[in-house]
Amino acid sequence: MDHPFLADLFEIPWSQLMPDRIEPDISAGLENTQQCIDAIAAQDASSLTFENTLLAFEEANEDLSRAWNLVSHLDGVNNSPALREAHNKMLPRITEFTSRVYLNPALWKTIKAYSQTDEAKGLTGVRKRLLDETLEDFKESGADLPDDKKKRLEELNSELAELTQKYSENVLDSTNAWELIIDAESKLAGLPDSAKEAARLDALAKEHGTEENPKWRFTQQYPSLLPVMTYLDDDDIRKQVWEGSTRIGLEGDHDNTDIIRKTLVVRQEKAELIGKANFPDLVTARRMAKNGQRVNEFIEDLHVRVKDAFKSDFQEIEAFKAEQTGKEGPLEPWETAYWSEKLRRSKYDLDAEELRPYFPLPKVKKGLFEITERLFGIKIVPRSTRYVDPETGKEQTFTIDGNDETPIEVWHPEVVFFEIIDGDGTMLGAFYADWHPRESKRSGAWMNHFRTGGPRADGTFDPHLGLMCGNMTKPTKDKPALMTHEEVETIFHEFGHLLHHLLGRVEIKSLNGVNVAWDFVELPSQIMENWCWEREALNLFARHYESGEAIPDELYDKMIAARNFQAGAGTMRQLALAKLDLDLHQHPASYTEGDLDSLLRKTLEDYTYNFNTTPPSIVRRFGHLFSSPTGYAAGYYSYKWAEALDADAFTRFQKEGVMNGETGMAFRQCILEKGNSEPPEKLFKDFMGRDPDPEALLRRAGLV
Repeated sequence: MDHPFLADLFEIPWSQLMPDRIEPDISAGLENTQQCIDAIAAQDASSLTFENTLLAFEEANEDLSRAWNLVSHLDGVNNSPALREAHNKMLPRITEFTSRVYLNPALWKTIKAYSQTDEAKGLTGVRKRLLDETLEDFKESGADLPDDKKKRLEELNSELAELTQKYSENVLDSTNAWELIIDAESKLAGLPDSAKEAARLDALAKEHGTEENPKWRFTQQYPSLLPVMTYLDDDDIRKQVWEGSTRIGLEGDHDNTDIIRKTLVVRQEKAELIGKANFPDLVTARRMAKNGQRVNEFIEDLHVRVKDAFKSDFQEIEAFKAEQTGKEGPLEPWETAYWSEKLRRSKYDLDAEELRPYFPLPKVKKGLFEITERLFGIKIVPRSTRYVDPETGKEQTFTIDGNDETPIEVWHPEVVFFEIIDGDGTMLGAFYADWHPRESKRSGAWMNHFRTGGPRADGTFDPHLGLMCGNMTKPTKDKPALMTHEEVETIFHEFGHLLHHLLGRVEIKSLNGVNVAWDFVELPSQIMENWCWEREALNLFARHYESGEAIPDELYDKMIAARNFQAGAGTMRQLALAKLDLDLHQHPASYTEGDLDSLLRKTLEDYTYNFNTTPPSIVRRFGHLFSSPTGYAAGYYSYKWAEALDADAFTRFQKEGVMNGETGMAFRQCILEKGNSEPPEKLFKDFMGRDPDPEALLRRAGLV
């Protein structure tokens, strides 16, 4: 096909989405979109309607947005020199174009003219919501600025896109540049067998060691790093791994320090141009928090209430370590996870590795799907897949028994594909899942969407298309991928985001699914994590990979008893990250000179533990804040904000039954289906019958 990135196809032709197609396809998309926008802007004011103005504007950018989303997705999951070069070549053009759309005076004049028509004044429901949101989008993007300030805003948006892309590349490259090869198994005492085997196989794949004379390779990928920091007895090796993590985004050509400072300055200038005091006030104006001061109050209120528990938690670890070793004093950063795990075992007789055999990924997926099917009245159906090697053209097919439909093409052999079918047989959508780490893939876990569908005028349904990615533990030669409980929670979390997208029923695409206030978007994801703790739900999927037996009662009781272990420390860590984010963006001038780490330590001195060795800040690898022009910048508080909502909302399930389909359908109809069609405060109240209870989060964490 002439322009594969622009192809309006539900089944994406991944093998045709090659780096050399990015420039011509995106260029064509830019040209086509501009023509559509020019046509809207040129209309006579007397002929304006909802369809030829607001809906036409919705549709104008659809092909280009979908195409660039594919480029960005591939940059995140199959990064290569050629793809990176093509992406970065087009990034300035995309950024400039996106900025200019909302700064186009003729288009803005047309939108405003329509808003004054009798038809516009009579709009109700989701159509009025679209008008209101569109007007605010333009104002927030600088549409009312004079020409000189519009020009400057375009420059700032372009600079932000380039800075954050480079930041992300530095994190990926410096993560991949680090490795530690261990050549004696005796140095790996304490490390679980599953982690040792994964490290041995990783070394073999990189041509370190042989089957007869093995070596073990460790990286900064989370499934490799976490077991070392939690279980490995060798203090020196843990220190090396920790030191490696602190160097990500910090050294040589990968140093993100200047990028952070420039980004803060640019964001501040952008906020001031649009008439806000700072970046938090800009990004929270249309969120539940409304302004940066309310965010600050939210963070500080929780901080005061968990401070004593936080201090007590670290004192307990210190005392336990002193008791075991005879060495008193503050912990080292590379000791915290290790001694915390030792303490948890001592208090609850629980080794987190004991749970791993009960969480094989195939069963976790099956249980997750069964839970959501029962709660939300849907059916999740796997499809066969095929992968075409773009270099050789060789095709691999992965067949699902009983599914004789044409296999769906995927971007990597490990990617799987599922369809979501409603109770009446309607196909609501489908999604890809990419579970495991590789060097061409960015770290972390995330959800995104390729297509937004919804109800059609003829009564049929245009299905949605989404994806979820993670960096979970890999399978080994003789074992399936055995998840930690934390990884299970991550899978449920990202699937919650997917459900928010795939179950959306809003007729206006831009108001559907996850296109909601940022401090509300985590509610559907975080509430799903609750089912990872409920016995009734766990019995559906937490089964030993060999025997098929459920988690024994004794082990489950230990797991529940330890749920709130170190809750004060865990809560304070999230608050510290939120405080770091907020202070950087409320007071950027304070961080433009001097030692960045020292400045941040002072900001967070009442939020962090005083380690014996002072660690550098996480800020240079904190992708949530600096790997996209906005992302979670000035919004990291959203996790705790939405966690308070989810803790409260889940009390209804606990009262009415955690597997109660009627309650699940109420959550689907009040929250998941509604997207941004109504204010989030109303959606929450529709489900709970009241406003949120701010105490719910602390009660669940055992902190009140």
